[in-house]
Amino acid sequence: MNPFDEVLSFLREPLGTFPDRSARWLLSNPDNLYGLLEIIGSDLVGSLDFRRVRRVNTTFIADNLRKQESDLVFLLPFRDADEMEVMIYILLEHQSTVDPAMGFRLLFYMVQIWDQQRQRWVSENVPKGQWRFRPIIPVVFYTGEQVWQPLPSLETLMDIPGPLVRFVPQFETLFLGVKTESDANLLKTERPFGWLMTLLKREDAEAGEFSAALERLSEHLGALTEGEGGSWKQALYYLYLLVFYQRSVEDRDILERFISEHHQTFSLSEQEASLMQSMAEHYIEQV
Repeated sequence: MNPFDEVLSFLREPLGTFPDRSARWLLSNPDNLYGLLEIIGSDLVGSLDFRRVRRVNTTFIADNLRKQESDLVFLLPFRDADEMEVMIYILLEHQSTVDPAMGFRLLFYMVQIWDQQRQRWVSENVPKGQWRFRPIIPVVFYTGEQVWQPLPSLETLMDIPGPLVRFVPQFETLFLGVKTESDANLLKTERPFGWLMTLLKREDAEAGEFSAALERLSEHLGALTEGEGGSWKQALYYLYLLVFYQRSVEDRDILERFISEHHQTFSLSEQEASLMQSMAEHYIEQV
């Protein structure tokens, strides 16, 4: 599906699906996936080949949780001598409260990913001596308001004596709490993703705070060349959707002026300009 049709598909869905669908849409773009890892796993990005990333179409979310969260699984080469493949498992968490069982859930989902590999090897009669499970980088993308402290682990679910801690499965989790992360950290990446997160962070903020964040983005875009603006097309669509679905009519007017100011930077085609108008009309119908 091309970007134009992808955006139109949002307009056919209920308003309540926006947080989940928009996050999956953004992170399915390798540039945004790179931006996410720059923010929460900067030591890894140089070793991962995002040019060859591909999404694995599978999910491990129980049906009764489907409306609250979803997941994404990506496969990409690790830049070592053998160019082994590594998986990135992203759990999109939209619940307003912190889930103490997150560490268990992550491990449960990762084991299911590995079990899919095992089942394939068994069906293909691959000798066990040749089995090599792929490493998994677990990521939590959290859009709620609360602070997660401590971060997800199995140990926090156990009242366990010190001598027994070494028997608890240990793994690190990369975590982005969008609403509680500082702007400085979100903007560690120079890619559009970080700037979009500074606005998603303020989706429920007062109008003045949201418009101030939009003004900071405007200043940043003012320094871009037309060539650099091309990478902002999806970000622009996302920004429109964020304002139309999550913000007030007044913010929509501010966004229209914002787009007008940077029209040349974005190099919008007639079709894209028409899409923006369709989004505006769709929003008016729903309010």
